[in-house]
Amino acid sequence: MLREPTSLPPAAGDDLPPRCRPIEVRVAELRQLFDEIDPSPFQERDLDPKAAAFIVEWSGDLPASAPLALVVHLDRAAGPPEEAILLRDAVHEFFRQRAVGSRRQLRELFRRGRISLAIALVFLAASIGVGDALAMSSPDSHVIAVLREGLLIVGWVAMWRPLEVFLYDWWPIRAEARLFDRLSAMTVRVVPSRST
Repeated sequence: MLREPTSLPPAAGDDLPPRCRPIEVRVAELRQLFDEIDPSPFQERDLDPKAAAFIVEWSGDLPASAPLALVVHLDRAAGPPEEAILLRDAVHEFFRQRAVGSRRQLRELFRRGRISLAIALVFLAASIGVGDALAMSSPDSHVIAVLREGLLIVGWVAMWRPLEVFLYDWWPIRAEARLFDRLSAMTVRVVPSRST
């Protein structure tokens, strides 16, 4: 159920846009959202892997057309007003970096796909050439005919991986990058359980 910003208890952070789809998280302290072993300053720290996975999984179930919002329910009184801004900046930077990483992974996949395709095409041409040469050397031999067909099949099997890359493997990575883009732009609101 969507909550209007006016119905929320005293909160800090962004106003929830109309028709947004909130991702709600409850923690005792904001630091629970962050990876404890990351020594970076608060606004540059990585999210805790479990928190990030929860946010990504929840957002993946929401309509792609709806704006997203992260609503963090704190089991404590409100902190300083800049706390919500630091949290928003940290969440945005975390998912922005994940989007960059996904696009880098996609570029690397296409690079490997192009190399694999070049190797597979050379191998396919060599397989066909060797098969044709064998067939010309003994046109009536059944053994040569079987070898020729085997070489042709092996040549086409070599095309399997490049075709898999260019037909199927890139779609999930691109979808992941788009989801991370959405998450890097979502509004972030902190809702304390009680007022100070």
